[in-house]
Amino acid sequence: MSPFLPLNRRTAALTLSAALLVPALAACGSGDDKKDTAASPSASASAEPKAANLTVLAAASLTDVFKTAGAAYEKAHPGTKITFSFAGSQELAAQVKQGAPADALVTADTKTMTGLLGETNDPAIIAKNRLVIATGKGNPFKIAGLKDLADTKIKVVLAAPEVPVGRYSKQILDAQKIEVKPVSQEPNVRAVLSKVELGEADAGLVYKTDTLKSGDKVAVVEIPDAENAVASYPAASLKGSKNAEAAAAFVAWLSTPEAQKILQDAGFQKP
Repeated sequence: MSPFLPLNRRTAALTLSAALLVPALAACGSGDDKKDTAASPSASASAEPKAANLTVLAAASLTDVFKTAGAAYEKAHPGTKITFSFAGSQELAAQVKQGAPADALVTADTKTMTGLLGETNDPAIIAKNRLVIATGKGNPFKIAGLKDLADTKIKVVLAAPEVPVGRYSKQILDAQKIEVKPVSQEPNVRAVLSKVELGEADAGLVYKTDTLKSGDKVAVVEIPDAENAVASYPAASLKGSKNAEAAAAFVAWLSTPEAQKILQDAGFQKP
């Protein structure tokens, strides 16, 4: 527009230009609004995974606490059903390698989980545990510490060395140079505890958490930290899961405050 137009003509031209510009700007704004509207569903969409039936393979020492945790998870995630399969970690690893249908895995040691890196997604430690000596009711042999387990008059039962708790047991006994000749070697920690509860053994090395529901069936002898081992529990979803999103969500939930409270109320330590 020429700056030399008469004032009245310049005013009219400016008015016309402004009138034409408003629809154009409105059109641009409308395009942006549509873009935001299209993006908003994904931005506001819930991260809640689809309901699924999950199979979780878990270390035997998690039997009681995971029943509680599973019920809490199902309540918070309507439609989701969790089925647990409990066994020694080495048995669970064998199942995974054989292609057993499952969605997530929780072991009682990092070594077993590390051996399955090709089968699992990235694991996370969800809890820790420590060993204790479980003795017969009332501790009739007056067992006071690890060294007493070397007494051949005492029938000691341990987990097999390929089982995490068996490996931890060997580790702490070897460190103290204590030789123990077990009357049997069991496939998981629950089997060890059961032998003591039933009076088939006088003592056994188990996780502290396993003794909490034994009541007066067994006596518990604490092992000093300097002589003890720390068991770590890693959890991971399985790459072969047909419910990958739901499996990953459950594993992630195990590290939330709600799940951690359940674990710690059951005697497990913070990861």
